[in-house]
Amino acid sequence: MSSFTSLRLVPQEVLEHIAFFTATHSLLGPPSDLLPLLRTCRSIYQCLSFEANPYLYARVFEYKFDTRAAIRRLGPHVNTPRVLANELRKRWTYLKPIKTRSGSRVPPAGSTQLSPAPIDLLWLAYLMMLENDGKNEQQLRDYAHMDSWLMEYWFDDKGASSATHMILRDTWPPEDDKNSIAMWLFWFMLRLDFLQQSLTKYRDMTTVLKLTALAANRYPICQPSWAEFVPESTGVTSLTPVTHFSQTYRLKPPSLAAPAILSFITLAMRILVPKSGTSSAASHLPRTPASLPLSTRSSEEWDSDWQRCINLGRANYCRTFSGAYTPGSIEGVWEGLFTYTEFAAYSSLLSGGAPAVLCDSLVAQHRQTWKLREYHLIELQDLTGKKTQPLELGDPLKAYFPSGTRMTELSDSAEVHEPGRGDILHYWRPSHAVSHDRQVIDIIVLGEGHSAWGQFSLYGRVRPWDGFITFTKEYARIFE
Repeated sequence: MSSFTSLRLVPQEVLEHIAFFTATHSLLGPPSDLLPLLRTCRSIYQCLSFEANPYLYARVFEYKFDTRAAIRRLGPHVNTPRVLANELRKRWTYLKPIKTRSGSRVPPAGSTQLSPAPIDLLWLAYLMMLENDGKNEQQLRDYAHMDSWLMEYWFDDKGASSATHMILRDTWPPEDDKNSIAMWLFWFMLRLDFLQQSLTKYRDMTTVLKLTALAANRYPICQPSWAEFVPESTGVTSLTPVTHFSQTYRLKPPSLAAPAILSFITLAMRILVPKSGTSSAASHLPRTPASLPLSTRSSEEWDSDWQRCINLGRANYCRTFSGAYTPGSIEGVWEGLFTYTEFAAYSSLLSGGAPAVLCDSLVAQHRQTWKLREYHLIELQDLTGKKTQPLELGDPLKAYFPSGTRMTELSDSAEVHEPGRGDILHYWRPSHAVSHDRQVIDIIVLGEGHSAWGQFSLYGRVRPWDGFITFTKEYARIFE
């Protein structure tokens, strides 16, 4: 009896087990070891082919990629054989070009259009990192070498971000969806050992990060503007549909400024600390997501970021908390750096100054410590059926609190007195609000802090649809 005949006699379920273990011989990379088995004979191909056996390829997907976050966020339709099998095929179609650095540099003139397009590669990598429970990052970093792709994209003279090219011409790097996603990925995947090695190869790394982090007039911290608590509804027409697990979504990435700031401060501190000669300073350095032990990270941490992309892609904004902010997440004591440029240089930037103004400007920093407490307004209704109405909106420069608002903190709540309003609003600490099991309709943040410039009070308000927090700081008046 020939070996081909023997294989044809193997029961289907046993053959599937053989195929599965062949395909998952290694965690990294596509299941290429399966190809010789598929080519053995026609009957085996008919049993194990992609079209005939989506169940097998769904199992391979679950072995090589993370699925918890996708099922949690997108629903049970994700966890079906055909959807997972199709996603497996798509992932390798996209990861292979990343591995070969396709799309990381500007293509030569006259070359054919890349397929998949760089924006599609970036969206896949970004969504994989938002769903990362360990496997996704391994595939991106260890198989596709996404960190090297991003270094070339951002800091190579011909990088597809156009950042270095534009800076050499003393013009500002563009902010578009591609660059926003790429900067978030740069922060997600940033490892300090890899960063140190790359500094010598990419001389303009510090310049690119400095410009995108500190030029707030060019790269806003959020979109729409922080000055709009509930922006006017606008038709969103420029979004590229994103296919993810066989469903099409209209997504908008958050602005690139936040990850640029995090990356720049991390880089700046890593350069300065060795020169200071103090070992104690090293323990207070910012840590990147990739530098934390895998056991301490989970995809739940990024649920709000996924919802933020969904909310930003909608044409209508609302005052409903829909998952873009995690209640209680700002509670506690925070130590950070107040970073600023020379005032004359920044004034020049506001007047239309070129990138060289900021490149040549000194950057100063000093530490600040904030102690913050969250308070939630819960939706209730009285005997007449009238529901609780949140605090009115005030001046954005006053964190949207109406002028004359008074707040009194109690042991587990805060009383808010709004001028012209008959009733007192009771905002509760997060633990107390959860026990009511009712919808949160407004969140305020109160606190205090200190820095080299003195002590100050803080109060802020959370924008519901994207979780952006606007704070007002008031320094204590010592000589009153």
